[in-house]
This record gives sequence, C-alpha cells and structure tokens, in this order.
Amino acid sequence: MRRIFSEKIELILKSREAALSAVQIYNNPFTGFKTESFIVLFMVAWTYLAHAFFRDKKIEYRYYKITKSGKRRFVNKDGLIRYWELSKCISEIGNELSKATKNNLEFLIGLRNEIEHKKAGGLDSYLSGRYQACALNFNFYLKKFFGEKYSIDNFLALSLQFAELNYEQARFMKNKERFIPKNVQNYITKFDQGLSDNEIKDDQFSYRLLFIKVGAKRQGQADRVIEFVDPKSSMAKNIQKEYWVKEDREKPKYRPTKIVEKVRDAGYKDFSISRHTQYWKKYDGKNLSKGFGAQIAETWYWYENWFEFIISKLENENQ
Repeated sequence: MRRIFSEKIELILKSREAALSAVQIYNNPFTGFKTESFIVLFMVAWTYLAHAFFRDKKIEYRYYKITKSGKRRFVNKDGLIRYWELSKCISEIGNELSKATKNNLEFLIGLRNEIEHKKAGGLDSYLSGRYQACALNFNFYLKKFFGEKYSIDNFLALSLQFAELNYEQARFMKNKERFIPKNVQNYITKFDQGLSDNEIKDDQFSYRLLFIKVGAKRQGQADRVIEFVDPKSSMAKNIQKEYWVKEDREKPKYRPTKIVEKVRDAGYKDFSISRHTQYWKKYDGKNLSKGFGAQIAETWYWYENWFEFIISKLENENQ
C-alpha cells in the first residue's frame, strides 16, 4: 500500500508541475513558442493526472497482452512498458470528465498533431480561450479527484501587460492571425463544425472574458486591474447590450450553392448559381483584401458578409 500511495502522490506532483510550467511559459513575454509549449506540457499534465486517478481507483493503465498461460504481459518486444496515452485515458475515464472538458482536450490533441514541427504564428491569441479553459478545467479536476490541498489556485496570477489593451493592439493581434497555416485553419473549422452551438459556448471548452476600461469611482478600486461583476447585475446586462466580443470560433464558411440557397430563402427566388458567378466576378469577390471569403486547399468558401453584400446589391437593384 505504501508504494501505491507514494507513486500516486508522485504522479499528482508531476502533473501540477507540468501544468504550472505550461502557464509560466505561456505568460513569459520572451517565449516565442507559447502555443506549442503550452499544449505539450498540458498534455503531460493531464496524462499524469489521469494516471494518478486510475492508480487511486486501482485501474490498470498499462498496455498488456494475455499470454497463452493466461497471464498478463506488460513488457513489449523492446523491453519497455507502455502506459496509456492521453487519448486512451480520455476514452477510459468515462463520465468522470464532462463532455466539454473532453471536447477541449480532444481539440488540443488534434491541434498538437497539426502544428507538430511547424511554426504556429497567430494561434497564441486566437485560441487563448481554449487554453484558458484547459487550465481551469485541470485545476477543477485536480481538486475534485484529490482534494483542495492539491489546488494550484494560489499559483495562478494575472499576467501583467507592457502595452495598454486597446484597438491598435487588437488589430496587431488580428494581423498575426492571418499567418495561421491553412492546415490548422482547416482543422479548427472541421472540429468546430462537429460541435453544437451549446458545446462551442461551454466555458469548459473555451473560456472567454470581456474587458472594458473603467475609471476608479471609489477608494481602493484603482488598485485592481480586474474587477468582477455579477452577470445578473444591471451593469453586466448593459455591457452585454453595448459591447461585443469576438469568440475564438472560426467564421462560418459556405459553398456557392449554400449562398444561393440563403439568398433564395431571403426572398430572391430567381437567384441562381450563374447569377452568383456574375456577382463575384463583377465585384471582385474573391479578392482576399475584401474579406468576403477564403480559399482552403483547392476550394473557395464564402463568409456571411458576402451573402449580406449580395442582399444589399439586390435591394438596391429593386428600388
């Protein structure tokens, strides 16, 4: 029993250390490979956490084969013991993890495979909501499985900025997102299309916050960079009405036939594929600088604003 207990504790401590290292590296302004480092270290953290859970429940988490004599053989032909990787852990842990948490982890595992050996510029800010959810989920289940004494709440702190958060900085971050590799864009789009709207919006899949700059109105308020507001309060309701926040979900993309269908549903029953072709040629719709769509692999996809553009032109023509 002593060996089982001590090995479980060792797994928990290694798991915490990997998670804290991931956050530390991500928040380090000198780090260039934030996304890559964060994902790899958190995959390690979650794997160790799952192994500690299985060990605590006395569930075998090593691969093995049954010999002819009916015994388990754990050592493979290379003389090594293979432990369950994270994907296997997720499938075996069952309902102990929420669906949204599993979605988040499965997304990050797939993203790791897409960016392996490739520079993933622009992803650090673009998918930050999913990274934040991963960190919060980890801390939640660390405490749920093994108690508050292993919590890492006290180690997590606000990352201070050297530049004021403003529209210029947002535009700079947006420009960096243009360099996200096409294969990664394709992966994000395909993964998100497999989720429902509720799954996309779940905080355990992607955690989002809306920040607004405010002046201190009472003593002591000026000492805090962030002030939390009750989401049911009148202030929060006004913020939701007056401000918008960009979610980290890739824009919906449509094939030409879908655009034609949407235009017809809007009341223009005689709109056809040939007329759609005339429109994009006339208005240079496939010019990337106009932002009406994007080419992924060999296929062109249209954004929602292209549909809105067509409707506006049709309305003007009918006046």
